[in-house]
Amino acid sequence: MKKVAVVDYGMGNLRSVTQAVMHVAEGTGVEVVWARTPQEVMDAERVVLPGQGGMRDCMRELHDSGMFDAVMHAAAHKPLMGVCVGMQMLLDHSEELNTPCLGLIPGEVVKFDLAGQLQADGSRFKVPQMGWNRVWQSGGQDAATRHPVWGDVPDGSYFYFVHSYYARPSDARHSAGETDYGQRFSCAIARDNIFATQFHPEKSAEHGLALYRNFLHWNP
Repeated sequence: MKKVAVVDYGMGNLRSVTQAVMHVAEGTGVEVVWARTPQEVMDAERVVLPGQGGMRDCMRELHDSGMFDAVMHAAAHKPLMGVCVGMQMLLDHSEELNTPCLGLIPGEVVKFDLAGQLQADGSRFKVPQMGWNRVWQSGGQDAATRHPVWGDVPDGSYFYFVHSYYARPSDARHSAGETDYGQRFSCAIARDNIFATQFHPEKSAEHGLALYRNFLHWNP
């Protein structure tokens, strides 16, 4: 039986992510594992890396839990999906407490600087951003150019965000989707066998579940 591991390294919304992946895997022959050991990650065919909280805490726990090597092996050899801080961890560096990250996708994580900017209704932009944003897929609805994990999710669909920092990949080709919150920024990044989102698919209703479903069947 094929296995997908949701990595438990002590940080992240593990229960909701795992339940969402289990829901879309039902009846497909894919077993979903709440992975608490490096071996469970190594044994899986594909891996989901969630994250929640401070970047320095997430990076420390990834090392202290013993999961670091297993996650790096997954990033080199099998489909891996990062979620929220799990996406930010994939880049080189975060401004949050000047924290080195995994260096899997070139770029940095920076904090929103929206002081003095007003939204269309005259209200201030709040940080952290919490709410629903439209996501514009790189390549639009052209199946030949957009990332296959988008599948049949319509361009411009809404997804749920909670974050104070955002990804700034060095190479625009690694941006798989963008959104607007005071400025345009990358909210989905991808390279080779890696796909990741700043938003929470597990909190984003049917379009979010569709992303997890597409990830289970993606063959990079």
